[in-house]
Amino acid sequence: MYTGTAVFDLLLPGDSRSLKAKRSYVRPIVAALRKFEVSAAEVGALDLHGRAQIAVAVVASEAEHISTVLDSCERLVAGRPEIELLSVRRRLHGADD
Repeated sequence: MYTGTAVFDLLLPGDSRSLKAKRSYVRPIVAALRKFEVSAAEVGALDLHGRAQIAVAVVASEAEHISTVLDSCERLVAGRPEIELLSVRRRLHGADD
């Protein structure tokens, strides 16, 4: 069994000057990520209006499947024209860890 995680650090548009506006950008991204059958949530920069951190986690029997799913998630986030993807941190844990 393998588990994989990815944390996306996002820069939101300048009009996200309130938590309500921030949510209007973050919620659709989290919902779209869940279509890949991953756990997804906003996990960091909760009090910053122009930044967000979204994490995804996936469990699978093969490491290759984890990489494929995380690649798809990264492409989805990077492809959103309204936000800028600043960084991605990925981790893969196997039975030997």
